Order: sequence, then C-alpha cells, then structure tokens
Amino acid sequence: MKPHPPPPPPPGSRGWGAGATGRRRAFACALAGAALAFALLCLFHGAAFGPTLRLRASQVQAQAPLPDGLALSSLPVCDARHSELIPCLDRGLHHQLRLRLNLSLMEHYERHCPPAPRRLNCLIPPPDGYLVPIRWPRSRDEVWTANIPHTHLASEKSDQRWMVVNGDKINFPGGGTHFHHGADKYIVNLAQMLGFPNDKLNNEGNIRNVLDVGCGVASFGAYLLPLDIIAMSLAPNDVHENQIQFALERGIPSTLGVLGTRRLPYPSRSFELAHCSRCRIDWLQRDGILLLEVDRVLRPGGYFVYSSPEAYAHHDPANRKIWKQMSNLAQRMCWRIASKEGQTVIWVKPLTNGCYMRREPRALPPMCAHDDDPDAAWNVLMKACITPYSKRVNKAKGAELLPWPQRLTAPPPRLEEIGISSKNFSEDNEIWNSRVAQYWKLMKSEIQKYSFRNVMDMNANLGGFAASLRKKDVWVMNVAPFMESGKLKIIYDRGLIGTIHDWCESFSTYPRTYDLLHAWLLFSEMENQGCGLEDLLIEMDRIMRPHGYAIIRDKAAVIDYIKKLLPALRWDDWSSEVKPKRDALSSDDERVLIVRKKLWDQAAQAAS
Repeated sequence: MKPHPPPPPPPGSRGWGAGATGRRRAFACALAGAALAFALLCLFHGAAFGPTLRLRASQVQAQAPLPDGLALSSLPVCDARHSELIPCLDRGLHHQLRLRLNLSLMEHYERHCPPAPRRLNCLIPPPDGYLVPIRWPRSRDEVWTANIPHTHLASEKSDQRWMVVNGDKINFPGGGTHFHHGADKYIVNLAQMLGFPNDKLNNEGNIRNVLDVGCGVASFGAYLLPLDIIAMSLAPNDVHENQIQFALERGIPSTLGVLGTRRLPYPSRSFELAHCSRCRIDWLQRDGILLLEVDRVLRPGGYFVYSSPEAYAHHDPANRKIWKQMSNLAQRMCWRIASKEGQTVIWVKPLTNGCYMRREPRALPPMCAHDDDPDAAWNVLMKACITPYSKRVNKAKGAELLPWPQRLTAPPPRLEEIGISSKNFSEDNEIWNSRVAQYWKLMKSEIQKYSFRNVMDMNANLGGFAASLRKKDVWVMNVAPFMESGKLKIIYDRGLIGTIHDWCESFSTYPRTYDLLHAWLLFSEMENQGCGLEDLLIEMDRIMRPHGYAIIRDKAAVIDYIKKLLPALRWDDWSSEVKPKRDALSSDDERVLIVRKKLWDQAAQAAS
C-alpha cells in the first residue's frame, strides 16, 4: 500500500529548497568561471597554494563541476550565538516572519522552517570549551558542563533529582518529577502493577517500543534500556530548554517534538506503551484530541501509564474534576483501567473493534472516516477520532508480533501493506549484515569500542542497517523520507525506532547530537527532488559531533563531488573510499565514502 501524499506544508515550511532552475544554471556557470579564474590566478602568481576560497553556502546551490584538483577550503562559520541553532524550531524566526501562531495549541513548538532567503548557510560552531563527549555507558550518568552550559534545570528541579552540577560535569541521579527515588524503582513498580513476570516491564519481550511524552532529561528511557526496551523520549524546546539536548548528550534515544496540532511523525500501532509522568499536557482539550493521538500510535492492547496529581490528589476539587472528565474520556475511547496504585494509573487499549461497535450511535469521540490513513503522519493535522483496527488485526486480536529480539529479523505482518515479500525482507537483512561488516572493517583501525552511541540512518528503507548493529551498544534513529513513509511501520514492527522526515528541510535536533550518520543513496534522491546537496551536507555537519563519522554510499559522481567539499566542511580528519561488493541492492556505479569530522581548532585549544 502506498502512503497517501502529505498535504502541502504551511507557508515558509520548506527549509532547503534549491531555487529556480534558471538560478541554478546561472550559478553553475558563475561558480565554474570563478573557480577557473582562481586557479589561473594562483598559477599566474606562482603560488604553491592560494588563499582560502570562501563561498557563502547560499551561493552553492547547483552541482556545478569543480575543476579537477580544486577543492573548496572554507565555508562561512555562523556567529557563536547560533551554536545551538535548530533552524525549523527557531522561535526568533517566528517574529521575523510574523507568524500568527496559536500559543494555546503549542503551534510555536511545532516545526516552522526558514524560507531560502532566511537560511543561515554556515557551519555551526561548538560552544567555547567544547569537549569530545563522555562515552557510553558513563555518559548515562555524567556529561561535560561545557558542552551544554545550561544549568538552570539543576536548581529548578533540585528537589526531584533530575541533574546535579559538579564542577566541570553534570550528573544525573535518575530522578524525575514522580520518581524522586529513581527511575529504576519506578519501573519495577509499574511491572508489579501489571503483574508482569519477574517484575520486568519488558513482559518477556512483549513490550519493546515505548513513547515517553514530556520526558524531561529522559531518565525513564535511560533505565528502560537494560530491559531491552527502547523509548522514544519526546519533549519540546520549551521553558525547560535543552532537556532533550541533555538526553542526547547522555546517549539516550530522544527527539524534539510536541503534541500540538499535527500528528506525531510515527505510523499507527508503533508503541506497546506510552508514558506521561507529570508531562504537563492538557489531555482534555479539543475533545481529547491529544489522547486520541496517543491512541493512534498505541498497538492493540497497548498501555498508557499516567502519573500525575489528577490520578491521586482527589482532595483537591480541581484535580477531582479533571480525573472525572479524563476517566470518562478514556471509557468512551474503550480504554479500561488495568491498574491504579498510589500516584499512577495504567489504562489499556482494546485488542479488537468489539467495544467500538457496542458504543451508542453518534457516541463521542467518533470513529475516523474509512478513507483516513492512520499511517499518514508528515504535516498531517491531528483528528479527534478513534482509529479502528483493520479486519486482519481485529481477527488476530493483536499486533501478531513476536517477542523481542525475535521480531527484529522475522518478517513483520505489515510487509504486505507495502508490497514487499518475506523473501525480499530476508534478503535485505543478509545484504545489510554484509554491508555493515564491510563498513566496520574499513573503520577498524580508527574506531574503538565506544566510538559510537547515537547513530542515524538517514534513508533507512526497512531498517536493515540498524538491525545489523544489534550486537553493538548503540541506538539508531531510522529516518524514513516522507515519500516512503509507509516503510516506517516495518521499522517499528521490528522493535526499532525512527521518524518521518523531508531532507529538503532541517532535522529537529540540536547541533552535535549524533556520532555516526549513514546516508545510502540519499544525495541522489535529494538531487532528483531539486534540493541542494550542499545544504544537506551543511545540515549533516550541524547534527554530527566533532570526531563523528559519516558513511555516504551513493553514485560515483556524487561521491566525487562531495570529496571536493570535505576540506570546507572540515570532514577531512580521516577518510576511506572503496568500490563496494556488488549486491542485489546496489549498482556498478556505487561507491562508499567514510569520513571523520575534525574537532575545530578553537575547541581543541579550549579543551587543552
């Protein structure tokens, strides 16, 4: 089944468009002429090397061929005040564009990307004193203060043990608003409430994917990892700014996002459990639309864990009123209470459509229309309706998924919805096992055991790259380009996590948050869409850590072009290029380029 095309994005939402064809051609000629003139000038003066060639990235918008042997040696560097820039979540842009956003609906925390004339086409510098991040697993409990010099959360949440400043380091005791004594004990209590074997919340591998909304610094997700549970920890860049930056610096799977007006960028039935611990969300607003969005992404029989005063502080009239209304909404959604104890209530979603069919006619919230695609999630508005199960899911009375880790390599039931056979799926796994083995062989002399923790597969297909990293102590953000968003459901059914994205725009993360980026044929796809390859490289540089790596697998012409830009990007710390072995997914024209980003000189001096 092909995913429905997304609706047109809001005005100004395209972050990286390459401009009109005429402008691209004009620039191509101008760049080639300028480069040739530069080479001749150097030759005329007999210089062994010429002065730095500085080009604004906004000028580098067409893939004009650079003269052989000439590489750009420099790109503009952004002002230091942009060291934490997230282009599509920049609230300063809202004022510049005079956007009329509804603050009560959290629209100001949603994505609004700069149009081409307002892009900052420059390299994002690290903050003063930046240090190579502490490696996992130590990073779970401590990070360098210099890397995220924002300590107000430590004082604001001092009674909740979120984080503690200790000189040049920030420590994370594992506390939270509703688990002051530690997330580990809180997680054990949740398992006990549900009666799971051995007090393990993973329920023998049947709970693998968790959504933690309003996650703070993601300590809940951090302490799920030893149970082989992976959480998508989600929070906006709000008054508690930098909480997700702390989480990513720690090496915990997390992302910026908000329950506002648009659907979360995940397909339906992606998570076995959703969690809200004092997440400060008004679940009753707009006919329960936010809770219905949680319902959309929960699997059949999925749980919603809610720890909040409304669940227990019934001595307060306001809390008692909210609890009554929320209980009524959950009942009308056919959720039932699985357990309620102390500060926490756990609801469970039905396994079949039976309860929905027994509701009174015109009951609210209504069922979604038959033509609504519950998996469409890129720039799609939320809907205050209940997503019913398909005939197959209703008959199966569940998601039909094997426990983790068996589900990682077993063909998922939803494969047939995207027209892929079980045989092709298994072949894909074998191919990526071979490819990843070759990647690691090429990097063997350069990397250590914990060189990588945060990994992104920028064009994830079926998740084969991430699945092949199963035995590495890493987590992978699998990105499904919005044109192929239907494949993301397969990635979640495998027990992996990911998101939908349009790489013509900036990604919603802080600078310097990933150790390894993998881009398979992504540049060729962006070129076909008319998006600037240089813009994509600058975006990759923004989200890649110093001493981080990029694995780019693409056509030979694309690789040759990128190589000429490596000095300007400062990705020439180390590199390796090979012609890979031919397989069923590749062509004779493919090349693999692996590069390492430099730690900028000024940062290295500050760290010494």
